[in-house]
Amino acid sequence: MDEYNTSENSSCDPILAHHLTPVYFIVLIGGLVGVISILFLLVKMNSRSVTTMAVINLVVVHGVFLLTVPFRLAYLIKGTWTFGLPFCKFVSAMLHIHMYLTFLFYVVILVIRYLIFFKRRDKVEFYRKLHAVAASTAMWLLVIVIVVPLVVSQYGNNEEYNEQQCFKFHKELARDYVQVVNYMIIIIVITIALILLGCQAFITLSMVRKFRHSLLSHQEFWAQLKNLFFIGIILICFLPYQFFRMYYLYVVAHSKSCINKVAFYNEILLSTTAISCCDLLLFVFGGSHWVKQKIIDIWNCLLCH
Repeated sequence: MDEYNTSENSSCDPILAHHLTPVYFIVLIGGLVGVISILFLLVKMNSRSVTTMAVINLVVVHGVFLLTVPFRLAYLIKGTWTFGLPFCKFVSAMLHIHMYLTFLFYVVILVIRYLIFFKRRDKVEFYRKLHAVAASTAMWLLVIVIVVPLVVSQYGNNEEYNEQQCFKFHKELARDYVQVVNYMIIIIVITIALILLGCQAFITLSMVRKFRHSLLSHQEFWAQLKNLFFIGIILICFLPYQFFRMYYLYVVAHSKSCINKVAFYNEILLSTTAISCCDLLLFVFGGSHWVKQKIIDIWNCLLCH
């Protein structure tokens, strides 16, 4: 809705290509490597586990989004959109859809892990593999049949746009109902993120107090360490954009002049949400023996001092 432009006057366009191109190259390469790597791990994981199904759906979300990244890169490099306005709307909307679906699956994974910790259970899983498939299918039908058509049909529909220029739908944000929806989403995301952060902080402190020097010898700690990866991605990739978006929405609604600098920072922060595609690399390497050994060495070094 709000990408790559701030005004009908090209002099107000923020210069973004040389900033965003490296970011999306990193997203594309890191995301593809992460998706391919996690596929080898998923073969060995319990297919009835709720966490496993959430990870599988996360892979699908990343995979679909990564298919749109080359088109973004082509536009950033060439400076002209040649794929038609409807596809521009779809590619633009996918960045936002990817962000919120990724956040949703993070929440599912973290909540399941927190339930395992607080209820002292080994795992949370579906009764049958068919139930897991049915739950995922129902979720994707909801997204494909309702969410995507609704977003794309309303995305950039109230103004006229140049078909050779893409990601310039910021004017839609000035509408009252769009502002209300966006502020509601921002409040929900930030609130959930802070609750998850609070839970993780409580769990981590509890484990440190309970196990102290033997902390790294407990498998429970390593499971919680993976939670910190997800929390870290939320804090680094998602929350900065959500906080800044509140200010951006206000500026778009109240400013009649060029908002070049505000649009520039908005697009930079929006692009960082796509870096969450690299989360699967953290998931893969976070469970490796080499990483565990390095963490143990660092922890022992800290204890010595």
